[in-house]
Amino acid sequence: MDIRSTVLGWREEMVGHLHNELLPFWLDRLWDEKWGGFLTQWDKDGKDSGVDEKSLLAHMRTIYSLSLAAMYGHDQDGRCRELAGRGVQFAIDNYWDEVYGGFYWLFDRRGAILIDKKIVYGLSFAIYALSTYTKAFGDPVGLFYAEKCFDLLQLYGAETSYGGYWEMFERDWTLCGPGAEGGDRKTLDVHMHLMEAFTALYGASGKEIHRRKLEEIITLIEKRILHPVHKTGIPQFFVDWKVAPQIKFNVIWGWDRYEGDGGAKANALDNTSYGHNVEFFWLLSDALRKLGVSAQPYEEMFHHLLDHAVTYGVDKVHGGVYVEGSLDGDVVYDKSKEFWQQAEFLIGMLDAYLAFGEKRFLEVYGNVHRFVFDKMINHEVGEWLALLAEDGTPIWSHMSHSWKVNYHTIRAATLSIDRLDRILNRI
Repeated sequence: MDIRSTVLGWREEMVGHLHNELLPFWLDRLWDEKWGGFLTQWDKDGKDSGVDEKSLLAHMRTIYSLSLAAMYGHDQDGRCRELAGRGVQFAIDNYWDEVYGGFYWLFDRRGAILIDKKIVYGLSFAIYALSTYTKAFGDPVGLFYAEKCFDLLQLYGAETSYGGYWEMFERDWTLCGPGAEGGDRKTLDVHMHLMEAFTALYGASGKEIHRRKLEEIITLIEKRILHPVHKTGIPQFFVDWKVAPQIKFNVIWGWDRYEGDGGAKANALDNTSYGHNVEFFWLLSDALRKLGVSAQPYEEMFHHLLDHAVTYGVDKVHGGVYVEGSLDGDVVYDKSKEFWQQAEFLIGMLDAYLAFGEKRFLEVYGNVHRFVFDKMINHEVGEWLALLAEDGTPIWSHMSHSWKVNYHTIRAATLSIDRLDRILNRI
């Protein structure tokens, strides 16, 4: 592999995708001219699918994506800044609970509240998005509301007996019930996203309390959420951090294809996501850089995570990344190819190469890059397909809904370009 020419080729392809396909797809469609807020329900042709739903998750992820693209120099005639700012103000005016604090979870297109619960997964993205918005554009209103969300989590969400955070609350911050209500569970997903949120919050505020809580959640994930031997991520736990069967909650995100499976999914006590493991690696690496802390104490754990992902999670025949497998790596449970795992591998493999200099990580990046550009991106429309079969045949062909929006795709393109530039600067 001629590394320089290969990396230059990848960069050119990624810049073209971001500037000519991905950002235009969203900038041309986002704003709801009738009711305000963001439209995120798009079919395979990029046309409005008609789903009468707007979500806190999609709204905040969009603010984040636009802010990140602008922060890295990819704003398109100031449109990212304009739409992000309109989105922030709309969320404050329409989605914020003036009585109990926090953002509601789900709305119809007119803005009527459909689910008024306080879901920490959504609030983590509010912190992430609003902090990034302030960092990108200097508007203090984003950080003000990010800090309000953070403070509410410390007041109502912190679980002080065993550490970590409760995740599912009623509107008034009463804890939801057990089981499918989610009130007795802690998850990798939420705590990992709180880590990225606290990283962005500390980066925007510089406050000691935000630094301390970021350090706490890093330690907690390392000690409680990763498997003690394999260092792979475990999805769900009870309050005392005993491993819990992975079940579907009543308020859900990203479980579409498991509908009808009943409560728990197959292999509910022994499964790990290749995408989450690589995402955790690069998010923690980023957090350590923001903290000014050496990554050396974490390198053994990083090698475990990366070795597992590269060895078992990558399809050497068809290309791309599988969904999930066993904690020890012996079995791949789901060989389909979901959009977000591909996105996280793009960033993660480049970060792994920058950290360790091993050529195999660039080779995996090339595998996934080629799969994404040849199979996953709908180039005629501009966005990525949501889910493909092992061989790359589309299973789902829609461009977006309330959880499959722009966060993974725009972030992957933006940060891959940044990492590819870093690699070129080293050659």
